[in-house]
Amino acid sequence: MGGATSLALPRAGGPHAVGCADVMVGRTRQGLFFRLFYPCRPREGAERPLWIPRYEYCGGLADFTNRSRRWCAPLLSAAFGTCRVPVSWNGPFKPGSARYPLIIFSHGLGAFRTVYSAVCTELASRGFVVAALEHRDHSASATYFCPAEAGEAAATAEEWIPYQRVPPGQKEFHFRNKQVHQRADECVRGLQLFEDISRGKSIPNILHGDFDLSVLQDSIDLTKVAVMGHSFGGATAVLATVKEPRFRCAVALDAWMFPLEHALYPEVSKPVLFINTEKFQTPESVARMKRLSSRNSQTKIITILGSVHQSPTDFTFLTGKFINRIFSTRGALNPYKGLDITSRAALAFLQRHLDLNEEFNQWDELLEGIGDSVVAEAPFCRSSL
Repeated sequence: MGGATSLALPRAGGPHAVGCADVMVGRTRQGLFFRLFYPCRPREGAERPLWIPRYEYCGGLADFTNRSRRWCAPLLSAAFGTCRVPVSWNGPFKPGSARYPLIIFSHGLGAFRTVYSAVCTELASRGFVVAALEHRDHSASATYFCPAEAGEAAATAEEWIPYQRVPPGQKEFHFRNKQVHQRADECVRGLQLFEDISRGKSIPNILHGDFDLSVLQDSIDLTKVAVMGHSFGGATAVLATVKEPRFRCAVALDAWMFPLEHALYPEVSKPVLFINTEKFQTPESVARMKRLSSRNSQTKIITILGSVHQSPTDFTFLTGKFINRIFSTRGALNPYKGLDITSRAALAFLQRHLDLNEEFNQWDELLEGIGDSVVAEAPFCRSSL
């Protein structure tokens, strides 16, 4: 992966071309909505999907950053509205010589299913199927579902679920703890959906994307499944391993540990890779991670120097100086280098714990904090959560 001066998402560095599709299953809030990234057959002139799929997400981002929709949403639309993800939209799925391992990905607070396209695309290019969920717990900047109603036109009507702040008078922990459990349950339902597909169950994708989920039936190895997430999604990933033992490990990108109850920690038996940024974590948060690593020697904690909390997101590639003032998306580290470290450490960890027969172990040193711009555990640079 090389650097670039233009504001664009990076092309993936792995051997596979990458396709993606949006999948919505079910017509209630209890259904699932995710963007699927997968190895695909290369296509000349393939359509590339928009990074921000709908204008409503710009309004949601304005709400999340506590800025006026009136000026912020049009500004965000102008800045990002034409940005496209360098993947093949609904590209033809490429069956592998062996079945692909699966990653369920959980987004952070105020994000949505496309915000981690760079890291998800990189993992798909290395031979993973990645389902980036859009959570329906009011933690996404915006999301929607399509309830079933009488009449074909009405059946495609959308019901939006807005971003919600902690209600006045309610303790933040109780509000966030309820959300993190809903999010982890959605991750578990995501895995169950892929199990249903693998058993040959017909699962209709109610979006008009023409991506037929049945093409995945014999192509996913459900003995090799991990869960991954950023910030609130990092805590979600940890909790999901407790709720669903078939998740063999978790990768937590700058995990926000606050929403997890203390009674949960003894139940976390699966290895976790914590990839922290330099500017977000607190001593209390890292102490919680160390509590898990003291129980499992395979749990690792590393910190990427020169990175900030938004570094694992796509915003780090797409924001110039003006937008950076709103989102604080760029640290001192080159975004391409940050993506390299994040994806390579994750791949080394996934090879180790999913028993993959790849060459990702060439990056094992990163898991010990050995390498340029990475250290073991955490330098304490206190900032607000």
